[in-house]
Amino acid sequence: MAGDVRSEGLSQHQQQKFLHQSPGTSFRKDQYFPKGQNRGGRGRGRGGCQSASDEMPRYITASTFAQARAAEINAMLKAVAQKSSNSLVFQTLPRHMRRRAMSHNVRRLPRRLREIARKEAEKTVHQKKEQSKAKCRKARRRHINLVAEFNRRQRKNIWLETHIWHAKRFHMIKKWGYCLADRPTEKCYRACYRAMTKHCLLQDLSYYCCLELKGKENELLKQLARVCSPDTGLTFGTDFCLSGRFQGSLDLYRADRYPEDLLGPVTFIWKPRDVSENRQLWIWMHPALKQDILSELKAIFQCSEPEEICIPEPCATLIQEEKQTDTAVSLGKKRKKEDKEGEKDVPVKKIIGDGTRDPLQPYSWASPATGVVISDQTMEILRYRLIGPLSHSVLAETLKAAALQTEMADSETELNNWWVESCKDSEKVSLHQRQTAIFELLEGISSPAEMLAGTILGLTVGDPRVNLPKKKTKTMPDPEKYKDYDKVRTLTFEGIPLECAHSFIWDQDIRKNVTENKISEQDLNRMRSQLLVPGSQLDLGPSESKIPVLLVQHPGKMAGEDRPGWGSGWDIYIPKGWGMAFWIPLIYRGVRVGGLQEGLKHSEYKRTPHTPNDYPDCPAGIQFAKELENSLLEKFKRRPPAKRSNYVKLGTLSPFLCPWGQLTKNWEERMKASGEFVCPSFPHTESPSTEGQGLCDPKPEVVEEASPETDKVEEAMEISSEGAIMTEGVADTQDFGERDETTKKSIFIVLRNEKLLMQLSAWCYPTSGKDRRVRLVSRLGQEEMTERAILPILLSYPRALVWVSLSLLRKGNPELHAMICIPTEEDLMHLSKDQLFCGPQEPKHCDIFKNKIQRLKKQQKKKANVKDLKSDPPGVSDEEITEERKDLILGLWADPLPDVTSHCSRTLLGYVTRGDFSLAVGCGEALGFVSVTGLLHMLHSQPTDKKGLVLLRTPASLQYRFARLTIEV
Repeated sequence: MAGDVRSEGLSQHQQQKFLHQSPGTSFRKDQYFPKGQNRGGRGRGRGGCQSASDEMPRYITASTFAQARAAEINAMLKAVAQKSSNSLVFQTLPRHMRRRAMSHNVRRLPRRLREIARKEAEKTVHQKKEQSKAKCRKARRRHINLVAEFNRRQRKNIWLETHIWHAKRFHMIKKWGYCLADRPTEKCYRACYRAMTKHCLLQDLSYYCCLELKGKENELLKQLARVCSPDTGLTFGTDFCLSGRFQGSLDLYRADRYPEDLLGPVTFIWKPRDVSENRQLWIWMHPALKQDILSELKAIFQCSEPEEICIPEPCATLIQEEKQTDTAVSLGKKRKKEDKEGEKDVPVKKIIGDGTRDPLQPYSWASPATGVVISDQTMEILRYRLIGPLSHSVLAETLKAAALQTEMADSETELNNWWVESCKDSEKVSLHQRQTAIFELLEGISSPAEMLAGTILGLTVGDPRVNLPKKKTKTMPDPEKYKDYDKVRTLTFEGIPLECAHSFIWDQDIRKNVTENKISEQDLNRMRSQLLVPGSQLDLGPSESKIPVLLVQHPGKMAGEDRPGWGSGWDIYIPKGWGMAFWIPLIYRGVRVGGLQEGLKHSEYKRTPHTPNDYPDCPAGIQFAKELENSLLEKFKRRPPAKRSNYVKLGTLSPFLCPWGQLTKNWEERMKASGEFVCPSFPHTESPSTEGQGLCDPKPEVVEEASPETDKVEEAMEISSEGAIMTEGVADTQDFGERDETTKKSIFIVLRNEKLLMQLSAWCYPTSGKDRRVRLVSRLGQEEMTERAILPILLSYPRALVWVSLSLLRKGNPELHAMICIPTEEDLMHLSKDQLFCGPQEPKHCDIFKNKIQRLKKQQKKKANVKDLKSDPPGVSDEEITEERKDLILGLWADPLPDVTSHCSRTLLGYVTRGDFSLAVGCGEALGFVSVTGLLHMLHSQPTDKKGLVLLRTPASLQYRFARLTIEV
């Protein structure tokens, strides 16, 4: 065989290359090399070469060699015959040989390609899709097709009635089951602030949810008292709110769980008393809070049986709606007219209900035991908010009181039949005249802040589209138009009378009548075209719609000393279906429209918590924090490691999430270990906790050497409802949103007791002058800051947060999740010596995870290189690598987090939830939460002239900056 190989005429190198590149060989390597021969390259000489005789095989098997070559030839022929692209045969030809007819005429191709092209043509015919039956633009823009398309697009996210107007001018986002306007597309950040400060800003708050409660007053108050507390301020039973004269606001908790298990903030309005013994209550809330609050109300009132089920009509497709000839009759009678071409006109857009509830679920629940009926009135009542000092002037120009009517305009329709019946009653006519007179007096006030907070005025107005101005103008007050200042002064001091708070909007039948009998835009435009004098005002007479509305004053900024009443205005409640009819006239009065971001800035400048962003102890706030963390983390991961911040080196433990639970727990442990506020003479019987469970044990060594039983007792510490929190079996403090499914105990709470907030606010006030803070404390009726006054708060609220506002002393722009820290004595001394001192710097930290991440990457790369071997290297496993690398991200601290209070050179006190440069005060401002225990520790140790001074540091910076901390009540 060796002689045969030599006769092939191939060189030794070619034979070696030819043999070793044969993937199809099925013979053993022993037949090429003798048993004692080294097959590798390690036994070679110094030059690394091997003699040709060593690499030359002794023999080859002809049959095996031929089989291997035959397999290679078959694979090559198959690869040549198979197309590797999606192009057709005629597209593979050179450009100079291509002809246009080749795509449909096979005989235009070369003979060698005709058969392949014929098969492609047959295959294309079978796979050809049916041509889409897309209609022309004229057909798509027909009203009935537009309505069907709009209904289809609202199956997941409901649209407000002003959606089309907003979608052309705003960035739209999908939140809470709605499609809402987030921010304008034009640059108007400062313009919106000027509108809130000097003129008027308009917002559509129709996405807010309304729950209506009907029942006996005693039964309603008895059960509602379980979900609120008088310690936080107003309750449902407050006299001036119960009468229906004023709107109230409060925080709802789960039944008998105050101060734990917050559900969220709500506003409420009582219907004024009438001859019936039943009362009617509206509770307005953010859509993120609706399901939790509704479930709790149904539980306390024992409402388990649905009163009725509303099943909406299924949305028909475009083809089905065209085939239905009686659609116009079923959906709207007023639009059934003939156009020029003889076709029936299409119906108006059907009003769709709330998108946050399942359409197949009931929207009303009755309780056989208590007789209370809970109804979901969301999207049944629209709500617009006007913010600014001239919002009342805009309302006075837009709304005109309805004229009295005693006869029906048309006996065939039910238009204004309820208003005709009301005008026959002399008492209701007198009430309407009084409401009209008071509404006209509102034009004489300079700002809505002059009215009493939460004032309610009921009114019946005419169609606002009738007195629409010819062009857009900016409404300004006219001082010469109204000069009766005595009545205006009486109105601002005494408020609106109780009987004037009545409105027909409380009646569901009247709201339904007003919605169904609305005059369409097409009819109004036709009437305008028939006017003898074009452009003159349209007079509808008895045919003009009468709409009941409700005007509610919102007070604006009430806490603090600066800018009182800023951001005040009016809320207007109108029946559904009239959204655009009121929206466009308001726009024509020169108002500026804002979205969700403008509402966020409005609450930020008022320094009030925003729902649900600033409620970390309620389920909606927890969910918001998790979603925000996920979005920020994904944004962080999208950037390469060299182009993003290394938060480990910056000393930022949690840049995307505020670990409130761990913060409060670390401060509790810190104060237990230090024993700072130990007062042996203080009677322990005043503490609601038992002995050994207090925050400051007089024997620190006992705390250090506590037994496991003592630890369990301390963890199961239970404090009375007058105190604060109940922590039972809290296992994981890293995830503050997780609650134990068995105990349902929250890890921390937010302090909302007004008495304690007043006390803390007075203690945060610094001394500038002769005992200024002492005089302030005595004037407010608060105690001076002593250990005896601090200890009960620490015992009652060991794991509590408090809402604070911060204002930077020098330059700087606070950001989201910025850290609030306690300055040291050296920092305060440096600030006293140098007034231009901005703040200290944090020393750079060491990234302890960098080497581990790099080592894991190398192991994973090595694992990928040797994955084809039989055995893996020792100590390397795919499962171990993936499990270790899951929580390790370069630049972020891995769980579990260390002690967050003592991780940096300055002790951590809290976090910022919102911060930015404030146009209202001209410097950086921030809002956030701090630990009550840490705040008392800081205030107790600070000098009197430096009370409330803290340090702020953004997550991506090492620079601390001084800020003034205040608690506004």
